[in-house]
Amino acid sequence: MNYQKIDAALAVALSELGDRQDSNLIVFVQTASAVDAAEAAFLESLGVSGATTGKQMLTATLSVEAIAQLSEQSWVRSIRLSQPLKFRNYQ
Repeated sequence: MNYQKIDAALAVALSELGDRQDSNLIVFVQTASAVDAAEAAFLESLGVSGATTGKQMLTATLSVEAIAQLSEQSWVRSIRLSQPLKFRNYQ
């Protein structure tokens, strides 16, 4: 796994989960350029739904193993853990 492409929150989540295949995390994947057909096919093989060409930012639900494989791709710039939004009541 290339930890240089993974943000701190995702690194912590990965260390807590270990190597479990059944654990899925919602992540944002940023690519170096728009996804081409070969890259979209690779993303589909990992289970990323809606991996269409032309996008540079994707949201995916991935296993620990899939995140490890994706982090090793040269065309992936970063992988960040999705965090729940916290709504604030401004009055």
